[in-house]
Amino acid sequence: MEELPETGAPSAASGHEPVDDLRAAGERIEALLDASSAHGAVARERSEELVRLVADLYGAGLERVLDVLYDAGRLDAEALDALAADDLVASLLMVHGLHPHDVTTRVERALEEVRPYLGSHGGDVELLGVSDEGVVRLRLLGSCDGCASSSVTLKLAVEGAVEAAAPEVTGIEVDTSSSESDASGGTVIPVSALRTRLTSPADPSAEASGGWEPLPEFGLGSGEVRACSVAGVAVAVMRIGSDLYAYRDECPRCHGSVAGTKLERRLGGAVGDAVLRCPGCRAHYDVRHAGASLDADAADTHPAHLSPLPLLVRDGATLVAVPRVVDGAVSA
Repeated sequence: MEELPETGAPSAASGHEPVDDLRAAGERIEALLDASSAHGAVARERSEELVRLVADLYGAGLERVLDVLYDAGRLDAEALDALAADDLVASLLMVHGLHPHDVTTRVERALEEVRPYLGSHGGDVELLGVSDEGVVRLRLLGSCDGCASSSVTLKLAVEGAVEAAAPEVTGIEVDTSSSESDASGGTVIPVSALRTRLTSPADPSAEASGGWEPLPEFGLGSGEVRACSVAGVAVAVMRIGSDLYAYRDECPRCHGSVAGTKLERRLGGAVGDAVLRCPGCRAHYDVRHAGASLDADAADTHPAHLSPLPLLVRDGATLVAVPRVVDGAVSA
C-alpha cells in the first residue's frame, strides 16, 4: 500500500496563524488528491468529487449563517466589513461566492496596501477599471511612471496584492499612455504568469521573479543603512524618519555594497531629502525616488540606479519582495 504524504494538519495548540493553517490545509488536500491519482483515474475523480461535496456543504452552511444574521438585523455594513477584513473568513467567502465586496472594491483596497510603499518613492498607482472579462487596468503614476524599476514594482508589489485580494482576476493591464498621448492600453499580464513566478524555474530573460519574505528585525536610526541577507539576496535597508526603504545591496556602478554609510541631505534640500553615497565609488543615489542616480547627465539615456525592493507591513511584520536566486545569482 502506498504511503500517503505525512500529515501537516494544523491543531489548536500549534500556534499557527489561521491564514497559514488555511494554506497548509489547502496544500494537504492537494497532496492527498495527488496521492489518490496513483490508484487510477477513477480514484482521483472520486476524491475530487468528495472534496467538492464537502466544500458545497460547508458553503451552503456559511450562506445560511449569513442569511440568519441578515434576518436578525445583525448583518450590517460594520459586520460585513469586519468579516471581509479577516483573511481567513474572507478567503472562505470568496471561495463560495459570498464575499460582500465586489472585485473592484477588493482591488482598490489591495492597492491601498501598496500605496505607502509607492508613495515613499514618490509614486502611486491608479485603478482605471475592471473589465467584464476580469482584466484589471492600472496606471503607474509619479516616479513609477517610466521608472527603470517599475516592472519590478509591478510584479512583486502591485500584482501580488491584486491577485491575493481578487483571485478571480484573469489578467492585469498596465496603461502606458500619457495624458498627452492617444495611445491606448498596455500589455496584459495573465494571472497564471503571476502564480507561476513563485514556483517555476526562473527564466534568465525574465524581468523579475520571487516572492515575499520577512525582513529581519533590527533597530535602525534615521539615516542609517544596514545590510542583511533575505532568501539568499543581499538587501540594504535604510530608514528616513519613520519610513523604511529596501534596495539590493549593490552599487550599479562599482558593484560593491552600499551599506556601512549614512544617508545625507543635499545642500538646500527639503526636510526628508535623503541621498545615499556609495562608500566605494562615491556615486550618489536618491533614496526617496527609487534610487535614481544623481550623477547622470542629460546625455546619459540609461543612467545607473539602485534596484528597489518593495516593502509591505502585514500583521505587524515587515515583508520584502525579493527576486529569485538561481545558481547563486539573482535573476534580474
